[in-house]
Amino acid sequence: MKLSARNQLKGTIVGIKEGAVNGIVVLDIGGGNKISATISMDSIKELGLAEGKSAYAVVKATSVMIGID
Repeated sequence: MKLSARNQLKGTIVGIKEGAVNGIVVLDIGGGNKISATISMDSIKELGLAEGKSAYAVVKATSVMIGID
Protein backbone atom coordinates (compact mmCIF):
# COMPACT_ATOMS: atom_id res chain seq x y z
CA MET A 1 0.00 0.00 0.00
CA LYS A 2 1.29 3.46 -0.89
CA LEU A 3 0.18 6.62 0.89
CA SER A 4 0.70 10.29 0.18
CA ALA A 5 1.56 10.97 3.83
CA ARG A 6 5.32 11.18 4.24
CA ASN A 7 5.34 10.88 8.01
CA GLN A 8 5.18 7.11 8.42
CA LEU A 9 6.69 5.68 11.58
CA LYS A 10 7.12 1.92 11.77
CA GLY A 11 6.95 0.31 15.16
CA THR A 12 5.85 -2.59 17.28
CA ILE A 13 2.55 -2.56 19.13
CA VAL A 14 3.32 -2.59 22.85
CA GLY A 15 -0.13 -1.89 24.22
CA ILE A 16 -3.80 -1.70 23.36
CA LYS A 17 -6.25 -0.21 25.85
CA GLU A 18 -9.72 -1.21 24.76
CA GLY A 19 -12.75 0.98 25.36
CA ALA A 20 -16.42 0.65 24.50
CA VAL A 21 -16.09 2.50 21.17
CA ASN A 22 -12.43 3.51 20.79
CA GLY A 23 -9.12 2.04 21.81
CA ILE A 24 -5.65 3.47 22.38
CA VAL A 25 -2.88 1.74 20.45
CA VAL A 26 0.71 2.35 21.58
CA LEU A 27 3.62 1.77 19.19
CA ASP A 28 7.26 1.53 20.19
CA ILE A 29 9.06 3.31 17.33
CA GLY A 30 12.56 2.74 18.69
CA GLY A 31 15.10 4.85 20.49
CA GLY A 32 12.98 4.85 23.62
CA ASN A 33 10.16 6.61 21.77
CA LYS A 34 6.50 5.62 21.77
CA ILE A 35 3.55 7.05 19.93
CA SER A 36 -0.13 6.44 20.62
CA ALA A 37 -3.28 6.79 18.58
CA THR A 38 -6.94 6.61 19.44
CA ILE A 39 -8.82 4.60 16.84
CA SER A 40 -12.15 2.80 16.72
CA MET A 41 -12.46 -0.68 18.18
CA ASP A 42 -13.87 -1.76 14.81
CA SER A 43 -10.59 -0.69 13.15
CA ILE A 44 -8.50 -2.47 15.78
CA LYS A 45 -10.40 -5.68 15.11
CA GLU A 46 -10.51 -5.31 11.30
CA LEU A 47 -6.73 -4.70 11.16
CA GLY A 48 -6.06 -7.57 13.55
CA LEU A 49 -3.96 -5.36 15.79
CA ALA A 50 -2.32 -7.09 18.75
CA GLU A 51 0.68 -6.62 21.01
CA GLY A 52 3.91 -7.72 19.37
CA LYS A 53 2.73 -7.06 15.81
CA SER A 54 4.32 -4.49 13.52
CA ALA A 55 2.31 -1.45 12.45
CA TYR A 56 2.78 2.06 11.13
CA ALA A 57 1.77 5.37 12.65
CA VAL A 58 0.85 7.62 9.72
CA VAL A 59 0.70 11.34 10.48
CA LYS A 60 -1.06 13.66 8.04
CA ALA A 61 -1.63 17.17 9.29
CA THR A 62 -1.91 20.64 7.85
CA SER A 63 -0.19 22.18 10.87
CA VAL A 64 2.12 21.10 13.67
CA MET A 65 2.47 23.01 16.93
CA ILE A 66 5.62 23.14 19.00
CA GLY A 67 5.73 24.42 22.56
CA ILE A 68 8.16 24.90 25.41
CA ASP A 69 7.87 25.27 29.17
